[in-house]
Amino acid sequence: MRTAVVTGASSGIGEACVRALAADGWFVVGGARRLDRVETLAGEVGGLGLPLDVTDPDSVAAFCAQVPACDLLVNNAGGAKGLRPIAEAQDSEWRWMFETNVMGTLNMTRALLPKLIAAPAASVINIVSIAGHYPYPGGAGYNAAKFAQSAVTQVLRQEMAGERVRVCEIDPGMAETEFSLVRFAGDAAAAARVYEGVEPLSAADVAEAIRWVAARPPHVNIDSLSILAREQLGPTKTPARK
Repeated sequence: MRTAVVTGASSGIGEACVRALAADGWFVVGGARRLDRVETLAGEVGGLGLPLDVTDPDSVAAFCAQVPACDLLVNNAGGAKGLRPIAEAQDSEWRWMFETNVMGTLNMTRALLPKLIAAPAASVINIVSIAGHYPYPGGAGYNAAKFAQSAVTQVLRQEMAGERVRVCEIDPGMAETEFSLVRFAGDAAAAARVYEGVEPLSAADVAEAIRWVAARPPHVNIDSLSILAREQLGPTKTPARK
């Protein structure tokens, strides 16, 4: 059975991805800091749930040591903090975003790359964002982190030339998950306002794209895939509803 590793698997896109891949016949190893959630999820889908903090090299090493083989790595763990203009930027928020989105992707990819290369056919799917291509006011820290994660993905694609490892970047737009709740430090009202007047993507919508990319024949590489809600025109703009 093929083995998939999904980071940030305790909620949102990560949780939906675990369910979608398991339903497609993968044995899924989900990693997250909220161990109780990921263990419950793993029990529901017949997978394995393990503690994982992608920003901690020791946690990454302990996690990857329990993954005997890896045919698919989904670097999903990430997120944003704050929506401050550059003049009011907080170093701690920027560092968190770089550590989680960029270094987390590096840590997991570097640790599992030998197992991916050893697989008969493998894939790395990085969940980036349209924010990694379209900057917006207040998003500088998140934009910078996602631009960097996109660059890492593109370089990895080039470096895997000649190997049996596909590399894909998936760029979701507005998806209603815990993303905004984290960005606004638990302010549920502020998070809810993000989705007013638009029907956003669901976590399952993005997970289905991940499942589809992973299911392509081994010679087919989906380099990048952007997914937006119908009513979303860019990273922050939506049209008025009729």
